[in-house]
Amino acid sequence: MSISAKNITKSFGEQKALDSVSFEINKGEIVGFLGPNGAGKSTMMRVLTSYHLADSGSALVNGFDVVTEQKQVQESIGFLPEHNPLYVDMYVREYLSFNAQVFKVDKPRIQEVIEQTGLTPEAHKKIGQLSKGYRQRVGLAAALLHDPEVLILDEPTTGLDPNQLIEIRKLIRNIGSNKTILLSTHIMKEVEAVCDRVLIINKGELVADKKLNDLRENTTQVLEVEFDYRVEDVLLFKLPHVKAVKNTGGFVYEITFDTEKDMRPTVFDFAHDNELKTLQLSRKNKNLESLFTELTS
Repeated sequence: MSISAKNITKSFGEQKALDSVSFEINKGEIVGFLGPNGAGKSTMMRVLTSYHLADSGSALVNGFDVVTEQKQVQESIGFLPEHNPLYVDMYVREYLSFNAQVFKVDKPRIQEVIEQTGLTPEAHKKIGQLSKGYRQRVGLAAALLHDPEVLILDEPTTGLDPNQLIEIRKLIRNIGSNKTILLSTHIMKEVEAVCDRVLIINKGELVADKKLNDLRENTTQVLEVEFDYRVEDVLLFKLPHVKAVKNTGGFVYEITFDTEKDMRPTVFDFAHDNELKTLQLSRKNKNLESLFTELTS
């Protein structure tokens, strides 16, 4: 077991950030930690890294107690906090060399993590000259220097452009091939792209623990369609496999089908047969999005 948290409770004054949170993460899993802003994600991660002490409950990381064995916990964790603390006036290789001395890591390891995180073309630059995406790579490289068994990443893709997002997601997935990763985010697409499992926290309480494959196996399919005229629900219910119909405003409808078959051609044909124009027709990701909305609204 890489991470075990049992009944973790933490308050700041009268504000309860975590309320008896329990979960376990097996070795080699990539687990997404979802929740609205202020739900308690960062607090939980700081408890696991021994930065915060819980008011009650217990937690183990790689078998080490986060209270009584803090040094061993920190040696076995690579942590990238939400606000990546970098010395922007230092060169990339210089900064990693500094961190390597802290962890007493051999110099050849510096070049290994530079190559592993795709920093080779930027290694000669000052950190302040780098894009946000490359700064995140530097943070990841520093977290990987001592070859930890567990990586804890707090909002690692915040502020990245679409191309940078793809690059960092791919990098995290590659790193996760031989490490346990707990990835905090409020972006559901992030979890779907890189994670095996999702934990959802809301108002300090763990409200869901699901495997992504279980969610994907849900056959429910939701299409959002906009016609040029209003359509009676009774007509839409005549479409095959219809489970629910909802008018979301104007001539826009959300149609839920209970089938894996892509129903967009069927809806398009329905519009044509009824002399309607289809102004937009898109498939919505209902599974994780709807679960998140249902549990955190």
